[in-house]
Amino acid sequence: MDCDIIHKPRGCDWHKNERIGISHSALVMSTKAQSHQEDSCSCEIKYIAEPVSYEEFFTKYLILNQPCLFGQFLTSSWRSCKEWIVNNEPNFESLERLFSNEGKTVVPIANCKQEEYSSHPKEAMTLSQYLQYWETYRSKGHPPDMDCLYLKDWHFTKAFPNYDAYQTPVYFQSDWMNDFWESRSDTDDDYRFVYMGPKGSWTPLHADVFRSYSWSANVCGRKKWILFPPGQEVYLQDNLGHLVFDLCSPELNDDRKYPKYKNLQHRIEVIQEKGEVIFVPSGWHHQVFNLEDTISINHNWVNGCNIWISWQYIKQCLLEVKHEIRDCQDMEGWEEHCQLMLKASSGINYSDFYKFMHTAAQQRFKWLGYNKTDNVHCPAASEENTGQTISQNDKDKGIMCTTPDFPTDIKSLPTCTCRELINHYIFDLCQIKKIISDMMSDEDFIHILQNCVKGLQRPDILIEGLNDVCEKYAFSSMQE
Repeated sequence: MDCDIIHKPRGCDWHKNERIGISHSALVMSTKAQSHQEDSCSCEIKYIAEPVSYEEFFTKYLILNQPCLFGQFLTSSWRSCKEWIVNNEPNFESLERLFSNEGKTVVPIANCKQEEYSSHPKEAMTLSQYLQYWETYRSKGHPPDMDCLYLKDWHFTKAFPNYDAYQTPVYFQSDWMNDFWESRSDTDDDYRFVYMGPKGSWTPLHADVFRSYSWSANVCGRKKWILFPPGQEVYLQDNLGHLVFDLCSPELNDDRKYPKYKNLQHRIEVIQEKGEVIFVPSGWHHQVFNLEDTISINHNWVNGCNIWISWQYIKQCLLEVKHEIRDCQDMEGWEEHCQLMLKASSGINYSDFYKFMHTAAQQRFKWLGYNKTDNVHCPAASEENTGQTISQNDKDKGIMCTTPDFPTDIKSLPTCTCRELINHYIFDLCQIKKIISDMMSDEDFIHILQNCVKGLQRPDILIEGLNDVCEKYAFSSMQE
């Protein structure tokens, strides 16, 4: 079994001049490379000590589904790295003053010394109560006879929308998932979190929700990450197919319970220091330990580079649901009931996923200035109000760079070429086209089609627009 620990150079300043976008050659290469994602996974993690271009990250890490660790240059200017800590330790007084809201702020707390349904059980606690506990636990030297409590999955940006704790690094800004959840009126959820925990707190072995990407930045403290490339998780399952809860469990060495463990091939260990940011790709199982009192900021996200992985995972989850209740398949409304169970178990069903794809497509049509009805650019998009030169070739395709309609995070970026942004959105739309085409041939989706498309464009109409855009840029053949 391989076990790699990375060695990291130190020292670098972050030059804030990077932009989101990809070149034409990267667009072509990326579309081809996606079909080889699983084959490209390797048992190593690169340390990025100096800024790289967005395109380099896109082609070497997002598309190839490879992990990496960024140096402190991404976080050095964050407000949280100044106001939340002192001497690389949590500043309890500052956290209480800034966020306790007179004892009214409630946060989710996990007990790391208990197991319940393959997870740590959670309870609600006020932030003031948790900070008081943490100070006491810390002052006593993290004693084994006290509970080890971990504040995790705190929707901080939802709770304090006017406090700019951090800026999402440019490499992670193509985020369909949080854009979609923010647009929904039926939920107040998102996938942006703050974690705070004492030395010894930890997260059990898992892969991220919807098989999304994740990034995690240490505001203070140190973490140990143990990661496994996709496919290695089968060697970490017991004879009933259940994933081991804790990699430190001596039961893993019991051949009768974990007969495949001895065949494990790849395991990566990474020590993440203060200010560093780790990128965890789709489907990489991982377990995480806080080696010191630690505060981190974490996002889950999905985009055109990993949306196919997410869709395949959701389809597999539905197959598992159908297998579980196969004895009831003659009941009326069985397909709808399966969708209810799918949402309960995985957090999303086919109807939500179609809305997700529909929203992502319509946003990109809008940003490109594409109008399916008349195949012309939106009135708001012009050289006068974008301040950018638009080529005649793009005008002829009916696609413009509609800067006024870009999402806020892109507006905040330094000036970038219209062409590179167009390439990125064309890539996105080609990936959505691939998903929608697959959904239209999926019997389970066809069964519930009428419920899925209420208030939305029908998939056959949506696919016409996707085909129109992708074919104009000659990428439809690359999706085969």
